[in-house]
Amino acid sequence: MTPVGLRIPAELPYELWEKAGFRISAVANSSTWCLGDWLVYGRSRYTDRYRKAIEAIGLDYQTLRNYAWVSRRVDLSRRRDGLSFQHHAEVASLPPEEQDHWLDQAQRNGWTRNRLRRNLAALRQEKPEAEGKRVSLELRLGADRIARYQEVAGQSQTSLESWIVEQLDTAAAAFLG
Repeated sequence: MTPVGLRIPAELPYELWEKAGFRISAVANSSTWCLGDWLVYGRSRYTDRYRKAIEAIGLDYQTLRNYAWVSRRVDLSRRRDGLSFQHHAEVASLPPEEQDHWLDQAQRNGWTRNRLRRNLAALRQEKPEAEGKRVSLELRLGADRIARYQEVAGQSQTSLESWIVEQLDTAAAAFLG
């Protein structure tokens, strides 16, 4: 292996070629998680230097945001070795218990990421999102606060409304213990 590719011997037996593919796939999947976890840590620990470090590593900012969002939403304890990062990305917007359910189903049934996506889409069509009571709130905030909150929500890859609800849920959980 070199920094820019893989040198493969001309007469590599199929079994070794296949085994190499599994190893490369595992490294690629693991590196996605590692980058996501690295970003989550850096954002909380080095807020003043976080963006500079991201620029320095030279990867696409949007891609890194996606990695961080999935890593933040799917706790290390609920990640499944036998499933890809993309499987986890499909369930990242769900509550933790639902993440567990769908990841278990995908692992148990050997679902591809696309199969998991189709099953989740079918569920959403059966169950309208408007299950909960709808409440409207009016917040009076200065333009600087709104801009700051929108930036953070954007970095979390969520709408401002969803970000606010997530912050309220976090605060309530911390308060209630």
